[in-house]
Amino acid sequence: MTVLDVYNINKEKVSQVEVDASIFDSDVKEHLFYEIVKAQLACRRSGTASTKTRGDVSGGGRKPWKQKGTGRARAGSSRSPVWRGGGVAFGPKPRDYSYSVPKKVKRLALCSALTKKCKEDKLMILDKFDLPEIKTKAFTSIMDRLGKQRVLIIDDDNRNLCLSARNVPNVKVLPPQGLNLYDILYHDGLYITLPCLEKIQRRLVA
Repeated sequence: MTVLDVYNINKEKVSQVEVDASIFDSDVKEHLFYEIVKAQLACRRSGTASTKTRGDVSGGGRKPWKQKGTGRARAGSSRSPVWRGGGVAFGPKPRDYSYSVPKKVKRLALCSALTKKCKEDKLMILDKFDLPEIKTKAFTSIMDRLGKQRVLIIDDDNRNLCLSARNVPNVKVLPPQGLNLYDILYHDGLYITLPCLEKIQRRLVA
């Protein structure tokens, strides 16, 4: 087991907690980061790009001129891709870009990312993140004390926190089930509350 310090929102050490070494002190497999992030970004693509083929463009049903005797090239439709106003040859059509990655690979990548944050001293365990009211100014003052600007916060069922942080740039609040590799790597700091830490370990335990 690995021991991590637990802090309060004033950045004062209040206790320690034992965490699973296979999650927070494992081998960092950075080659998996590319595979998982690529899959995540592919799943985010809307895939709605669409063009009209010669069969979709209106008009062009009549043969422009007779086949022979005009001295011009043969033409069967004014909506041919080589004509101005014609259809698009081999253009994009709506499609699904998403693809799946094995669960074991996802788990290894997440454990590697958490270990990387831990070794780089960019992971902080908070006992709780209580805000008495929805107030962005109070939230930003706490973030100033904690010392990170671009931060991912993992907390569950904390309405005051979510609403106070939603207008703050470079800060994202997610529930433990929403923890993902892209957001871990994108943000400089990672703050996890104690109840969420237990849920994350249950999710990632081998």
